[in-house]
Amino acid sequence: MRPLLAAAHRWAGLFIAPFLFVAGLTGALISWDHELDEWLNPHLFEARSGAAAAVRTPLELAAGVEAADPRLRVGYLPLSIEPGHTLGMGVAARVDPVTGRRFEPGFNQMAIDPATGAVQGTRQWGAVSLSRENLLPFLYKLHYSLHIPDIGDLKLGMLVMGIVSIVWILDCFVALRLSFPNRRRWRNAFAFRFRQGWPRLNFDLHRSGGVWTWALLLMLAVTSVSMNLGREMMKPVVSLFSPVTPMPWEVRDPAPRDAPIEPAFGRERAIALAAAEARARGWTAPPGAVFYADRFGLYGVGFFAPGREHADGGLGNPWLYIDGRTGELLGEDVPGAGSAGDLFMQAQFPLHSGRILGLPGRILISCMGLAVALLSATGVVIWARRRRA
Repeated sequence: MRPLLAAAHRWAGLFIAPFLFVAGLTGALISWDHELDEWLNPHLFEARSGAAAAVRTPLELAAGVEAADPRLRVGYLPLSIEPGHTLGMGVAARVDPVTGRRFEPGFNQMAIDPATGAVQGTRQWGAVSLSRENLLPFLYKLHYSLHIPDIGDLKLGMLVMGIVSIVWILDCFVALRLSFPNRRRWRNAFAFRFRQGWPRLNFDLHRSGGVWTWALLLMLAVTSVSMNLGREMMKPVVSLFSPVTPMPWEVRDPAPRDAPIEPAFGRERAIALAAAEARARGWTAPPGAVFYADRFGLYGVGFFAPGREHADGGLGNPWLYIDGRTGELLGEDVPGAGSAGDLFMQAQFPLHSGRILGLPGRILISCMGLAVALLSATGVVIWARRRRA
């Protein structure tokens, strides 16, 4: 049995190693994506008007952007502005009435000076570019999709990385079994032979490093499947044990890309409808952000205090979803509420990013990203040495 397990670990490891090496290094960096992005691109985050200038409301600024450029619809809008900072919003292209296809403005994010309404910068999130403006979004998308192009609505990159994660989960158990060949030698699985030469230390870094971090590696592998194949695989599996409430966009077929669903009312009414529902539920946090998904015809309104948009130290922020044509409440995502299956799914991103533990969790996940890259590299070195021998 052991030779069979060793062969399975060898070939599974060689298959996933290049993917995990990239995912590990990028994961270590994107644990700090917002901080690094602001450091690299102060012109996208620091308002030229300064912190003392009188500012307009985010809703006024969004209306100004749409009036100035009819090609655009503001798709994601924060509802508070940090003093001295720009308002960063996500925008989607409208349909050109002449061609019947969406405009191509060349960007999907904008940074607006909240005092003057001037555009301080734009960028295409996820573009294949190593420019300062695009570096962090490039690394973020590289982490989960390798920038493999989509095929229609099929997210091929996410599918590939999801399959890699499934193999990773299985290999975690194979590697653990190989690390403990018998009861008498269990201590060896935790040892690092620093004084016996590089080959043995490389082997110990791979084997013992994997043993010491095994539980966290398995958690990252499982949450990776949830991030990439949540709807296709993880939710159906979890539903075998506990019901999982589908999100509104999971029970609706998306409209064609060039035939988006126009809302019957604006974001102001969507916010008002969601706020009324939140008050009825006894929520005290204010509306913190609003988005409109034009291929599904729905608004989402998140509730959180200013500065809490990343929801460090918990399961996330609550959201309510409103039908953009009827105003009907379509669904909710309330951290800590729902079935056991709902709670399990809610925990996936906070666990994967480390944000469930706040700053200590992000530091831990950043270190684990380096550990994943190290385990991938040392595994390939072991295989290469044995093949030469």
